[in-house]
Amino acid sequence: MGMKPKQGSNRAIFEEVATTDKAPAAQPGAIDRGRRDARGAIRVWLMVLFALVAIIIAVGGMTRLTDSGLSITEWAPISGALPPMTAQEWQSEFDLYRQTYEYQNQNAGMSMGEFQYIYWWEWGHRQLGRLIGVVWAVGFVAFWATGRIPRSWTLPLFGIGAMIGVQGAIGWWMVHSGLQEGMFDVASYRLATHLGVAFAILGTIAWFIFKLGRKETDLLQARRAGERRLFSGSTGLMHLTFVQILLGALVAGIDAGRAFPTWPLMGDGFLPPDPFQITPVWRNFFEDAGLVQFIHRMTGYLVFVLGIVVWLRARKSPNGQTRLAFNAVIAVLSLQIVLGIVTVLYSAPLELAILHQIGAVILWALVLRGRFLARYPLAQSVRG
Repeated sequence: MGMKPKQGSNRAIFEEVATTDKAPAAQPGAIDRGRRDARGAIRVWLMVLFALVAIIIAVGGMTRLTDSGLSITEWAPISGALPPMTAQEWQSEFDLYRQTYEYQNQNAGMSMGEFQYIYWWEWGHRQLGRLIGVVWAVGFVAFWATGRIPRSWTLPLFGIGAMIGVQGAIGWWMVHSGLQEGMFDVASYRLATHLGVAFAILGTIAWFIFKLGRKETDLLQARRAGERRLFSGSTGLMHLTFVQILLGALVAGIDAGRAFPTWPLMGDGFLPPDPFQITPVWRNFFEDAGLVQFIHRMTGYLVFVLGIVVWLRARKSPNGQTRLAFNAVIAVLSLQIVLGIVTVLYSAPLELAILHQIGAVILWALVLRGRFLARYPLAQSVRG
């Protein structure tokens, strides 16, 4: 007779099978399980960055509107952090500026006090850029070194820093164009690139702030209830708004906002007179004040029409918070249209022009928030 297996031997076999090592399955919500509430701390850090980027956009607008951008003629990321301290250092900076075409043909005879006024705007703008880089670097290194950034978030958060670094280089590329022979200001298309990257950084940070405001498991559930048509429409509105922001930079770059202080016509007609005088033809889209302002106007109307279409679609949303988000979008968009018209009628005075740019920042953030809620609607009671 064969020997009977000892009692419990089968259990041992199954135990070995059960304890076979397997790669752990990916789990959602990794950042929610981070040490010491990583989600909340990282979100606060990003909110500080968002505020700083919004401020530097406004300061950059003031720098352009006060014609201060060419007052510092060198790119010195480290040594340039300190402003001139002595009369001799101020004179040295002033002498460098006096060699520029802008000074010789536009600001000849400027006093030291007038030079210091424009110098401080440009220095403050660059200093804010340095501060943003430091705030990102300190925050990222601190969170990464303490293990509070999950792998899935490391690359996106590092990407923000990379964009900030690239923006610094683009800033000097822009300023360098204005220091060339025959240039009174920076090249308008480089200014548009600089502003466009700033809004891209702002939008990226805003999207991460929205996502970090809710747990990843909640977002997975919310996405199932997302409104595809509304998300698609708001995505189109986001893209068109971004194009309009770039066109606004082209307008600011050549002071096109002061070219035709009439509305709804441009002078005596719908089209500006002689819109294609410059050769080659493509330069007119960047350098002809009438044509650049006309395109900005027409695109503004398109943004408004699309905004109304998206808003009407949002009114049918079953989610109250989503409806409120798009109510805010259409309200600020309407205000921005009115402000743009008034700015043109008064030949773009500094106060109205900077308010118009700040309005673009607010509208950009609200469009992104509406788009986010269309993709990830907030949970609400059955009664709404």
